[in-house]
Amino acid sequence: MNKPPFLLLALAALTAPAAAQVRPESVLLRLWYTQPAARWEETLPLGNGRLGMTPDGRADRETIVLNDITLWSGAPQDANNYEAHKSLPRIRELLLEGKNDEAQSLVDQSFICTGKGSGGTTYGCFQMLGALHLDFGQVQATDYFRSLSLDSALARDTYRAGGVTYTREYLTSFDHDVDIIRIRADKPGSITCKVTIDRPERGASAVKGDELQLTGQLDNGTDGNGMQYLATVKAVATGGYVRATAGALAIDHADGLILYVSEATDFKNPGYKTAVAKTLADALKTPFATELATHIAHYRRLFDRLTLHLDAAPADAIAAAPPAALPTGDRIGHFYDHPDADNGLPVLFFQFGRYLSICSTRVGLLPPNLQGLWANDVHTPWNGDYHLDINIEMNQWPAEVCNLSELNLPLADLVKGMVPEGEKTARAYYDAPGWIAHVITNVWGWTEPGESASWGVTKVGGGWLCDNLWQHYAFTGDKAYLARIYPILKGSALFYNSMLIEDPAKGWWVTAPSSSPENSFVMANGKTASICMGPTIDNQIIRELFNNVITASSVLGLDATLRDSLAHRLTQIPPPGVVAPDGRLMEWLENYKETEVHHRHLSHLYGLYPAGLITPDATPDLAEACRKTLEARGDDGPSWSIAYKVLFWARLHDGNRAYKVFTTLIHPTVSTGINYGAGGGVYPNLLSAGPPFQIDGNFGATAGIAEMLIQSHEGYIDLLPAIPTVWASGEVRGLRARGNFTVDIRWKNGVITSYRVHSPQPRTVRVKVNGVMKTIQST
Repeated sequence: MNKPPFLLLALAALTAPAAAQVRPESVLLRLWYTQPAARWEETLPLGNGRLGMTPDGRADRETIVLNDITLWSGAPQDANNYEAHKSLPRIRELLLEGKNDEAQSLVDQSFICTGKGSGGTTYGCFQMLGALHLDFGQVQATDYFRSLSLDSALARDTYRAGGVTYTREYLTSFDHDVDIIRIRADKPGSITCKVTIDRPERGASAVKGDELQLTGQLDNGTDGNGMQYLATVKAVATGGYVRATAGALAIDHADGLILYVSEATDFKNPGYKTAVAKTLADALKTPFATELATHIAHYRRLFDRLTLHLDAAPADAIAAAPPAALPTGDRIGHFYDHPDADNGLPVLFFQFGRYLSICSTRVGLLPPNLQGLWANDVHTPWNGDYHLDINIEMNQWPAEVCNLSELNLPLADLVKGMVPEGEKTARAYYDAPGWIAHVITNVWGWTEPGESASWGVTKVGGGWLCDNLWQHYAFTGDKAYLARIYPILKGSALFYNSMLIEDPAKGWWVTAPSSSPENSFVMANGKTASICMGPTIDNQIIRELFNNVITASSVLGLDATLRDSLAHRLTQIPPPGVVAPDGRLMEWLENYKETEVHHRHLSHLYGLYPAGLITPDATPDLAEACRKTLEARGDDGPSWSIAYKVLFWARLHDGNRAYKVFTTLIHPTVSTGINYGAGGGVYPNLLSAGPPFQIDGNFGATAGIAEMLIQSHEGYIDLLPAIPTVWASGEVRGLRARGNFTVDIRWKNGVITSYRVHSPQPRTVRVKVNGVMKTIQST
């Protein structure tokens, strides 16, 4: 008979290693299940910023998918059309004449990338590294329990079979940078299994001495000789013995077993084979208890910076069974049906987002891609790349406010590498100085337009990335960092300033050609088009970018002439928004009818978030127009779109609506089919579903919850600006605010009872507390 869930939780805590059980909140920050994963979307994601691992926990034949964030097919390429700028005058002429459909046809002919673009093998994609298989033969398991601890980055499963209790523990070490699986049994000689490793394509496994190896080389789209990789598996048994067989390691009648997996690619790492061997040798020298303790300590240096507690929901909203007593998959469904009955789930989801940030990026490596660093296929959805019209930016939104500031730095490194390629693209298509990136990029620095005018010529990429880079300075005040990114910001501003043209009908200077990300409109002649002049998001991004460059040049004492030029240009570009006759914020400068009322993108609300150009206090008319736009678009969509709406409602200071939208996101699903409309949700393992799996919904919702608790984009710190009624009482410690402040807040019945603002040096700061503006001294 299966043990009751509460008993299982208690037993799991009691049997945990000492380093992992010392904190009472551990059980609250845990995903848990009473059966193995039936599909990959139920596996438990582990990662250390470079390596990823997702075990399915099966007792008989377990599969553990392995990832390395640097494993990409494809290669650097130049897909710029260097004749494209010759078509620019005619494209602009057609747009000025209102012939957008004809302009779009010309863009498709001469103003897109060469070759197959994102559909080509040279562009490449993020791929799984391989799969580790543990075959235990026929097993009838009972008393099964599987969990992931967010406060220790440790997964565990336990079960009974044949009168023996088995325990498996999984970690991607934050210490020695290897994957580790430890298997224990409470009776000697009970562990017998076969270990193999494989890959769906371009992989060969073999036994080398007493180790198992997987090697291969991915396709670069030309001669096939793309990125190389190596994974080495070492089995260390206590009791019994390990023997090598054809393509496998066989473990016979061991008392205990530890599997070490060391992996690397040759991405910026020509000595990757030596590195794999050295990393493995160093890990083997360390006792498991020491490894686990140091792993947890290193992880907690980041995770422990922020804690959040929400008091229980009102008693009359609690369902018959306490939600925390439900396995996580069931708890998701319970929350969706009873959204006011489980204040613990928003906390769990919030901290899960922080956990995913820590686990999917590392200083000196790559930012998380569309799937973080977890993939179970060799061709991930949408190439698992970096989409620049919201997705990669959303991935980074929690980093600063959630006290993980250094995890923004890998994005800055990626963008720096894009600039030389973006300079080529700026010259090829616009005959302009500076640099531009359009809608997509990869680890090879792609900046060209995409292969279709309908989405590929959107102009937001470079400017939106600059906002993310700017936010790290805004939160930290790090002038050395500002000096490093200033050439990137300046280059982007030079491009936009140069490529603007005057729209005689309106007297504004605007981008042309451009489009509002992935959306289209109906023209007066009834035809549809995407290509236009000056979509609202472009005007907002350019306004914000120019203001940031002006500020940066002043702080650094540079480029006074450029500063004056940009200040003048700010008087010529459109305002942050224009209100349509129906009261909504216009997405385009013309009051076009959109082809899809509930379209997933809300790009024209960029000025509301992440920018601070539209606020309820400073621009109430535009804020109200944003509200009406959100009402018309609806609350549903792919998960990332729902998460974005949480952020918008938080910026409008409507906590109850933000929370309602959040509950829409926590919709249980197992669907993996490509979805562009309504019906996102989360998988049983809390990863967000587009579907399929896209991690930006997780990160966006985490940022949204933070935005409900604190805002600092208007020159002061606003405490609990959008707190929902159901979160009547609680406490948060370690939130970050712009200006290099750390904030703690306690509240009771919706009223802040105490707060503290910390900074490296005490100084005055304006803080809004319970609706009252105060000037205080930080501690």
